[in-house]
Amino acid sequence: MAKIFQKNIKTLSKKDSFLYETLFHNANGYIGVRGCLEEGVPADFNTMRGTYINGFYDIVDMKQAENLCNFIEKKDTMLNIADTQTIYLFVNGEPFDMLKGNILKYKRTLDMDAGITQRDIEWKSPKGDKIGINIKRMTSFEELSLFTIEYKVTALSGNVSLLFSSKHIPEVMNYSDPTDPRLAAESPKFISTIEAGINDGVSYALCETSRSKLKCCSVVSHEISDAKSRLCTVKDEDGNLTCDVVSDLKKGESVTLVKYSIFTDSLRCEDPLSSAKEKMAKVLDNGLKYYYKKQAAYLEEFWAGSMLEIHNDPKMNEAVNFNMYELLCSSAKDSYGNIAAKGLSGEGYEGHYFWDSEMFVIPFFVLTDPYLAKMLISYRYRTLEKAKENAKLLGHKKGALFPWRTITGVECSGYFPSGTAQYHIVGDIAYAIVNYYLTTGDLDFIKKYGEEILIETARLWLDVGNYVGGTFRINDVSGPDEYTCMVNNNYYTNRVAKYNLSWAVKFYELLKERGIEKELKKKVQITAAEIKEMSEAADKMYFPKISKDGVIPQDDSFFDKPVWNIKATPKSDFPLLLHYHPLHLYRYQVCKQADTVMAFFLFPDAVEKNTQKKSFEYYEKITTHDSSLSKCAFSIVASKLGMQDKAYKYFGNSAEFDIRDLHDNTSYGIHTANMGGSFMAVVYGFAGLSINEKGISIAPFVPYKWSGYSFKIRFMGSRIRTDVTKEEVSVVLEEGEAFAMKIYGKKTKITKKKTVVKV
Repeated sequence: MAKIFQKNIKTLSKKDSFLYETLFHNANGYIGVRGCLEEGVPADFNTMRGTYINGFYDIVDMKQAENLCNFIEKKDTMLNIADTQTIYLFVNGEPFDMLKGNILKYKRTLDMDAGITQRDIEWKSPKGDKIGINIKRMTSFEELSLFTIEYKVTALSGNVSLLFSSKHIPEVMNYSDPTDPRLAAESPKFISTIEAGINDGVSYALCETSRSKLKCCSVVSHEISDAKSRLCTVKDEDGNLTCDVVSDLKKGESVTLVKYSIFTDSLRCEDPLSSAKEKMAKVLDNGLKYYYKKQAAYLEEFWAGSMLEIHNDPKMNEAVNFNMYELLCSSAKDSYGNIAAKGLSGEGYEGHYFWDSEMFVIPFFVLTDPYLAKMLISYRYRTLEKAKENAKLLGHKKGALFPWRTITGVECSGYFPSGTAQYHIVGDIAYAIVNYYLTTGDLDFIKKYGEEILIETARLWLDVGNYVGGTFRINDVSGPDEYTCMVNNNYYTNRVAKYNLSWAVKFYELLKERGIEKELKKKVQITAAEIKEMSEAADKMYFPKISKDGVIPQDDSFFDKPVWNIKATPKSDFPLLLHYHPLHLYRYQVCKQADTVMAFFLFPDAVEKNTQKKSFEYYEKITTHDSSLSKCAFSIVASKLGMQDKAYKYFGNSAEFDIRDLHDNTSYGIHTANMGGSFMAVVYGFAGLSINEKGISIAPFVPYKWSGYSFKIRFMGSRIRTDVTKEEVSVVLEEGEAFAMKIYGKKTKITKKKTVVKV
């Protein structure tokens, strides 16, 4: 089944134009290019004309009204780099403009099998000249630094004289909006050109950031398909480099301009300019068709290992495949970057990485591409020393506190109650490491990297918490719910802290048992007494007492507050964080997102199902789902609790979150965590997947609107395919060694002979 996302467009509206910049962006984990119109938009249209490199940043001052001790004074921000997507087209002297003349046909397409986006247009100029335009874009998975535009024009009504004016603009600005806390408040000039020029028709620009002093280089070259066309000399116009191409067409004839752009940076190479020029030479030698072929082959392999098909529901199938594809495009392929909240599709949250990576995105890759999951976790190891420094800034004598939001590993959250105070992020990272190990069995990674992170984060919990009445308590922290901050004993936080502490001990004992703990012991200076202290804190972790109604409190004081009346709140007041002072929200029982409910997903056996169900129903009534991370978590837990219709309803909102722009903010970038969550809602939710120390199990059901679904995952180096219908579940081994799996509680050996279990 072809994986195509397409929009047929009748008129170019301001809102849709901005939204489609996100939905039709191109990215490969290293570079991302917004899906802006090559010819641009009118001045009264909102546009975020952006190109980004994962992990490439500058430093911005953080303005604090009252600069108290160790408040954040500066932050990282992802930079918009050279604009190479601009190509102006003139037809018999008239500029091609979607708002002038007549649009006869227009559609935009994302082909997730080919890895390209397309614009297909039939346009009639004000003078009456008809042309057909087909524009293909690609960010290459074969050569991560490569972005291409293939711009084809066909004369439809008569002879036309064309002029392509292709731009290479090194110095650009970031997008800003001082009214929205999810965006940068201002955009100073971050990048300056230090060297630019033209060599044999190839333009290049080497730029440097103002404060981080990082360098990035862009190199651009063009090819023209028609020998009669004239590729004019590239020229320098006030620092902007331009290549003009003139072509005369008769009716029915076509011409194609190919624009190659290479981007490099000094994070990854010592000499970005030389590297970019070398890469461009190789690209031109290989040619565009070579990279199209490699792109399709890469994606064929991706889909072979990441297949998720929904039967009898093409809309949901399209949405889920879109989300999975965007996860691939958003995720760094090296340890220099990670996964930003908006991927590489826009500047929302300034390109920062959050807990989203570990809790919602890495689980997808652990099951489909463990190597990439390992790369993403390795980013945290690379920033471990900065996490230890961050802990010291907050007064901790030991341990590592990973920042709430960051690019380089330093804290970039200016509002600590709903930022830095979310200490659960260190437990989330620990959970991701354990999940990776339980799914892959990669003890070597634990020995070299994972256990060091777990020990340093466990040390933090020992320093944060204290004993009261023989129980270990964690005070003045914030859980995932950002409408309830600075509380004592947040249930979710204490759960991940207990898990973090327990597994730090388990891994240490496992390495000791194998006789391979000495190097680690020397490196982190861990003692037997400290290991015992971690074990005791985990065993004596305190959790808020269950209420008389059988509900788990979100924290010690949560039930002391009045309940916010969500039904009586005007729709225009959502999200609440943009319309009410934080202190006002903190004094009510109102949740921005899954908090205690999220803990039920991560720790399904921690409390009885009946308690989980009562708690789920309670929190469901007071959760606004203002966060995109919320409904996928509610869907998974509803599935686990047997609430199948609710699970499907929450899943639908999660799966189509960006495609339908359900929060009216996808224009600023996709929601990568929710995209991972929608995959998890199917595999962990509907399919009932569970991976723990006891092994792997599934207990699938089929949502009432579907006839079935199929998916592939990896476990312990093997790949399996699972097909679920309302009558039966079949599992077959596609790659690797046979292993045992529980299906509806019954242990079964999974081999290359299909196992079929009747429902």
